[in-house]
Amino acid sequence: MSEATGRPAAESDAWAEACAEDLAAERARRRAQYGPPPGSAAEELRKLVDAVAGKVTSLPGPLAALAAQGALQQLVQRAKEAVEPVVERNPEVFDHLAAAGNELLAAYRSAVEKSERRWSQGGEGNEDGPGSERIDVD
Repeated sequence: MSEATGRPAAESDAWAEACAEDLAAERARRRAQYGPPPGSAAEELRKLVDAVAGKVTSLPGPLAALAAQGALQQLVQRAKEAVEPVVERNPEVFDHLAAAGNELLAAYRSAVEKSERRWSQGGEGNEDGPGSERIDVD
């Protein structure tokens, strides 16, 4: 028995198991509805490089370009080889960069919303009042 509650200790395990089952069911439901969750920023960068490399190498071109496609594939492979060690050594850096990008985007949105609000409410220097626009007619 648990001394704090006076109940058997097995009951707390049942509660933990029920919570774990509910959490697993919710995760499965979200995966089914939204697809797999995004990976870390480093994994997403790898996917982006692979997608761009696949798209670039699969572009159709004239026959002269087909001869150069081997060079293009080498270039893409070298780019992937250059990115991979950086990602391997510093995966958390990409997470920090992604978070910083989100913060910059939030700040930009805030500034734009304030400007739009001032503009739509008349703002400063609008002598005809809020929500009006002066049009000169000759």
